[in-house]
Amino acid sequence: MGKKRILVGVTGGVIGVLAVLLVQYGNPPNMGYCIACFLRDISGGLGFHKAAPVQYIRPEILGMVIGAFCAALLTKEYKSVGGSSPLVRFLLAFVGMIGMLVFLGCPVRAVLRLAGGDLNAAVGIVGLVAGIAVGIYFLNQGFSLGRASIQHSLNGQIFPLITIIITVLVVFGVPVFFASQEGPGSMHAPILLALGAGIAVGILAQRSRFCMIGGIRDFILFKDVHLLIGFLTMLVFAFAVNLFTGMFNPGFTGQPIAHNDGLWNFLGMALAGTAVTLLGGCPLRQLIAASEGNTDCVISILGLIAGAAFAHNFGLAASPTGVPVEGQWAVVFGLVLVLGLGFLGSKQFSINGGVKVEQNS
Repeated sequence: MGKKRILVGVTGGVIGVLAVLLVQYGNPPNMGYCIACFLRDISGGLGFHKAAPVQYIRPEILGMVIGAFCAALLTKEYKSVGGSSPLVRFLLAFVGMIGMLVFLGCPVRAVLRLAGGDLNAAVGIVGLVAGIAVGIYFLNQGFSLGRASIQHSLNGQIFPLITIIITVLVVFGVPVFFASQEGPGSMHAPILLALGAGIAVGILAQRSRFCMIGGIRDFILFKDVHLLIGFLTMLVFAFAVNLFTGMFNPGFTGQPIAHNDGLWNFLGMALAGTAVTLLGGCPLRQLIAASEGNTDCVISILGLIAGAAFAHNFGLAASPTGVPVEGQWAVVFGLVLVLGLGFLGSKQFSINGGVKVEQNS
């Protein structure tokens, strides 16, 4: 157990350091490594939404998938599985992404924002914990997405192979994707540096089973700090590097790519926390498990990408000026939907016959 905790801690620390260094080399401030933001940019890069400032095929995500895929193959942990409640997974990921884009970040970015001095992130993290607690309540009531079953290996290989093809096109500069000329999408580190950082994180996260919500969930449920160590080391290391590089700027106002509407920061992350707890893992963990052959997690990634496209096509996502009314209503609707799914998936109205949920983390 000691070695596993060290590996989780190293993974969190490496993500924290790399995130700040990627900002130094061009990534948006306090967004060196945000899974939700980067999937949103990829959604735009693929043309799924037309918000010009947030379109870019992020090599960090591509590298993460490739690194995790290779690590799983080399350690013989790759296994093609799936088939458990795909539509429910898609819906949970879809509305969870809307919550994250109202907050303006995933659980990883919430920690990185706090490490950079953005105190709005603390409000979001409180909302995240509240959402995880709600998700735990439904898990304790018997909520289940069912167990994945063994599939033909081709099913699990499609996602990493498509990722490798996109990576080759990006590295060789084939002009087939959309790319922002201004805004966050235009801010990025050099391709090979970003790709290398992604590969490193993918390998470490695959070996450590790193999960941002898993640590909080396990601490609440079992008082187990194993995965929580990664959450804390990411915060500490990113904070230290921000101090060293002079990028630490404490306060609620004037924070990069953030707003200071506390209510919607809280509710956006509460929605995300509930959704990803019912999914069984944060967006980062979903990516890693998808790279290991879990096609259910691929469905979750597609739900996140589709949610990002919907949020930007219909003006739901927040901006530094605040949260649009449409985005506020979307969060309220999303909370009702997720709470409804949690209730219907509990013992009283069990999905897949009430089989205990198999957590991705």
